Amino acid sequence: MTPRWFADALAETPEHRETVVDGSRVHLRCWGEPGSPGLVLVHGGSANSGWWDHIAPFFAGSHRVVAPDLSGHGDSGWRESYDLAHWGREVVAAADEGGIEGRFCVVGHSMGGWVAATTGARHPERVHGAAIIDSPLNDRPPEEERLRERRRPTKIYDDRQEILGRFRTVPAQDVLLPYIREHIAEESIRAVDGGWTWKFDPMLYGGREPLRELLPLLRCRTAFLRSEFGLVPPAMFEEIGKLLDHRALLAELPDAGHHPMLDQPLPLVTALRVIFAQWALD
Repeated sequence: MTPRWFADALAETPEHRETVVDGSRVHLRCWGEPGSPGLVLVHGGSANSGWWDHIAPFFAGSHRVVAPDLSGHGDSGWRESYDLAHWGREVVAAADEGGIEGRFCVVGHSMGGWVAATTGARHPERVHGAAIIDSPLNDRPPEEERLRERRRPTKIYDDRQEILGRFRTVPAQDVLLPYIREHIAEESIRAVDGGWTWKFDPMLYGGREPLRELLPLLRCRTAFLRSEFGLVPPAMFEEIGKLLDHRALLAELPDAGHHPMLDQPLPLVTALRVIFAQWALD
């Protein structure tokens, strides 16, 4: 059964906008009143802005919320090559196009955490705070490792129900709330000549600046959320605290997998609310 809170969240349908960054079209979703404090939500690799559809409305009463599709993802355009600097510029451009004035908070999940850190490091005049969700310190984001192993042209499926049934997170996660999985799967496919395919470029990975090098560059307010059953083991979590010179808010999401918006969405909302409240007091 779909819970009331989820249905209510999806009923707050976003406004859809587009902008162009370095020659590539960038699609974004927006909630809340323009001119309110800004919040940008950044999805992970091979995901899209629809992953935030049930999260963003919880912040729309107090923030102007913008969730972009990074190039190579969702309804945005594809590039010849991708890097964190491009995606960081897309975050800032999406904030501008989405009606965010001045500085904003940015939240990034997994590879999106690398993008959030890049945005904070390269655009300090725009970023008030950066919250990173279960992004490991690997040389490559986890999504890239998985997709490099199986890099191949995007498959086209004849049947819509077949492709929906084949939806999997990258990396895989055992526990997904079924009503959220159904919505995310719907948001992850598009119609093409001959059938249906996924909304991401299978060649979307390129050069990366390791998160280990990005974190010490952050001078904005910073938070890091570790999923208990995610990709950041306790020793790495401790290292992250040291890299941030113990200035960051650090917390664990109990019983959460790597994709907490899919298995522990309300605890994730609560954690982010606490983070934003603390940043407002600083």
